[in-house]
Amino acid sequence: MSSEGPPVDPGTAHNARVWNHWLGGKDNFPADRAVGDRVFQMYPSIVRVARADRAFLGRAVRFLAGEAGIRQFLDIGTGLPTADNVHEVAQRIAPDVRVVYVDHDPLVLRQARALLTSTPEGATAYVQADARDPGTILREAARTLDFARPIAIMMLGIVNFLLDDAEAHRVVDRLVEAVPSGSYLVLTHPTLELGGEHNVQAMDFWNRNAEPPIRARTGAQIAGLLHGVELVEPGLVSCSRWRPEGGVPDEVAQYGAVGRKP
Repeated sequence: MSSEGPPVDPGTAHNARVWNHWLGGKDNFPADRAVGDRVFQMYPSIVRVARADRAFLGRAVRFLAGEAGIRQFLDIGTGLPTADNVHEVAQRIAPDVRVVYVDHDPLVLRQARALLTSTPEGATAYVQADARDPGTILREAARTLDFARPIAIMMLGIVNFLLDDAEAHRVVDRLVEAVPSGSYLVLTHPTLELGGEHNVQAMDFWNRNAEPPIRARTGAQIAGLLHGVELVEPGLVSCSRWRPEGGVPDEVAQYGAVGRKP
């Protein structure tokens, strides 16, 4: 992995950096904080969404590395490194886990060395690629992952940047087709359901002031993207309510699901 890449544009808010701001990180610029704060004013639940999405990642990875016995992860749309990245969570359970991270933000590339701190028994790698290019993702991931063995494909908060439904289906289907039976697909996606109706104005503001543009989908539309896998209980639910650890949390307007390829 090279530390070079396309230049970082600090004057345009970008999803990975705004998300980092919402999670309390410091890898962001004034433009990211300004847009993030404005979105928060318009839709205060966005911070709960961001935190719930991150917590869901941890629970899903613990399930996959533990109960499901998965030892390979392909994390697409990684975002900026934070506490408890996929390899850290998984390798606590199984030190031989191998993880490939994929993102397109040049700042994520520059920070990616924080994602490459694997255990000696396992491995981590980083691929600079766009989610719209599953061919490149799969080709580069094959340098680290064995596609003859089950792989968990992680797509948290990334399919919402594939605005065209046909393209979203093409990308998800191509990735699921590439992995063997016993593999998993993990997906989260924003919605205007589950209390997200007030997010319309905030999403419109985002699409005029930040990159990349985003869209919401209904539960039915998201379920359609999961047609190639069998959903693990409790199915497609608010990501905060997917196997919560203690109590029944409030819903957030972000669907989450884990599905197994039969």
